[in-house]
Amino acid sequence: MSSSMRTTKPHEIVERALELSTADGCIVIADEQSTANLRWAGNALTTNGVTRGRTLTVIATVDGKEGTASGVVSRSAVTAADLEPLVRAAEAAARGAGPAEDAQPLVTGTPSSPDFTDAPGETSSAVFADFAPALGEAFARARAGGRELYGFANHELVSTYVGTSTGLRLRHDQPNGTLELNAKSPDRLRSAWAGRATRDFKDVDPTVLDAELAVRLGWAERKIDLPAGRYETLLPPTAVADLLIYQMWSAAARDAVEGRTVFSKPGGGTRLGERLSALPLTLRSDPNAPGLESAPFVIAHSSGDDASVFDNGLPVPATEWIKDGELARLTTTRHSAELTGLPVSPSFGNLILDGGGEKSLEEMVAATGRGLLLTCLWYIREVDPATLLLTGLTRDGVYLVEDGQVVGEVNNFRFNESPVDLLSRASEAGRTEKTLPREWNDWFTRAAMPALRIPDFNMSSVSKGV
Repeated sequence: MSSSMRTTKPHEIVERALELSTADGCIVIADEQSTANLRWAGNALTTNGVTRGRTLTVIATVDGKEGTASGVVSRSAVTAADLEPLVRAAEAAARGAGPAEDAQPLVTGTPSSPDFTDAPGETSSAVFADFAPALGEAFARARAGGRELYGFANHELVSTYVGTSTGLRLRHDQPNGTLELNAKSPDRLRSAWAGRATRDFKDVDPTVLDAELAVRLGWAERKIDLPAGRYETLLPPTAVADLLIYQMWSAAARDAVEGRTVFSKPGGGTRLGERLSALPLTLRSDPNAPGLESAPFVIAHSSGDDASVFDNGLPVPATEWIKDGELARLTTTRHSAELTGLPVSPSFGNLILDGGGEKSLEEMVAATGRGLLLTCLWYIREVDPATLLLTGLTRDGVYLVEDGQVVGEVNNFRFNESPVDLLSRASEAGRTEKTLPREWNDWFTRAAMPALRIPDFNMSSVSKGV
């Protein structure tokens, strides 16, 4: 970032861009990001670093006889000299575009953030002050136990400033931390993974994760080959999160009304009000959920199925997407809400599944006669949007449970399942806990899920992956 931009506060950049705008409407989003990270391999730190950056997005709207057009331009490392050309580029894009289908009046009336003019938040290596010594202890324990630890810890803080020509002045600080830890046997034939999401690294202990991984590596000393088939399976919270995040990414109301998704009703309409699970499952999002706080207003850098740049600044309420097992809401922008006749339900910044269960995953294992315990899923891809059939692979440990005890590690599998169908077949939900999605944590980390017991999870083929 240039020295001129470092000394210019983000709110000043927003105000100057709004002053420069000659469009009929203008939205400016400044994202100030700082990151700190640690990486390690073979029980030793390898790299660490701190970075900073700023991205500026200008959204210009132009009213015409046939409707309102929008132009969106985003650039990083914008200098003061680049600011006017950026605004003009957004205006030119708007004037050269046709009417925007999702056009709505820009949002008004949301109270200004009291800290809008404050300097952005910033992370640093100090966030690891307590974590780093504990990591060193984990290395020592791993060496003594014949394990090798690999992984990384990453913390970022993004301060987002949103200003509009209608008077909105909003700001949100989003901390986001991830810890991923792999333990391997010296011959690299056994591997186990654990991950955590955190806001500040004060609630994660790498020695606890190392102890958990040591147990899993011990389980893997006995290898058992199993064929493809349907097995009673315990999905841990991380796997449940990955599946339900994808489900929610596929829950746009307009797509459902137009018959394109698993939430479309045969013959027309949506499945709203339909029971999806016999369990009292409630899937919800809440910007104020403790430990999972997210933006309380819409921040949209572009328009899509579940977002509209015209909705920037719109309040995001707590929402129950599935309530007591019944489908209660689908995501809508103001535009798609008008098209579908459904309530406005902006997209979400966190995701929480409550099932009323109190058992830990360990207690669910102890109550299993014969079944599989997964570690995590990866390489998840969509096969059929009409049923939301997904395929993917198991990774870093699939374990056989017999009479309440883990008796060994089995081969990996490819699975074919729909998360919506899994909810209908789930026979038990455990205790809800914060978890880190393995597959999607580059995009989504704020989740709390229970483990789920699936009586007949479809392991469609054997995989040779680790």
